Amino acid sequence: MQGDIQHHIYSILVENKFGVLSRVAGLFARRGFNIVSLAVSPTEDERFSRMTIVVDAASAPLEQVTKQLHKLIPVIKVMEMHPDDAVERELMLVTVKAASDARSQITELASIFEARIEDVGFESITIQVAGRPDKLDAMTDLLTPFGIVELQRTGLIALPKLARRPARLRSVKTRPA
Repeated sequence: MQGDIQHHIYSILVENKFGVLSRVAGLFARRGFNIVSLAVSPTEDERFSRMTIVVDAASAPLEQVTKQLHKLIPVIKVMEMHPDDAVERELMLVTVKAASDARSQITELASIFEARIEDVGFESITIQVAGRPDKLDAMTDLLTPFGIVELQRTGLIALPKLARRPARLRSVKTRPA
């Protein structure tokens, strides 16, 4: 998700069964589409899982894959979300070298990015940060000069943005008494 790469975000509700992940991901792979990010987890209903798949827009058009996803038995619902119409978040854990003279700078950076210090060692610090992918990219850029030891990102998860306008109320006519 780095830079200005355009991407398609698919939110796919599937039955929570063995082999569904490989079937859905395989559909993209067989068509030569580059999966940038893939995250899967159970939903509020344990019978279902939600897959968030981010596909590089250069692989477009995706209409055929969308049609074929709908045909897969374990797929319940397929929704493509435009990044402007989605709440996107990603989680990153990063371990950075932290000599005693740099610890206050690293801690201040973590505070600015609303990140949390998760672990502290003699020579390094592990930080957790969550947010939009560009926020994580910026944090990575600023931590790089200190020396990144390890870095792991979860991949993007997304839900559609909620409506901002109240529903229109219809007037109810009452019958004369």
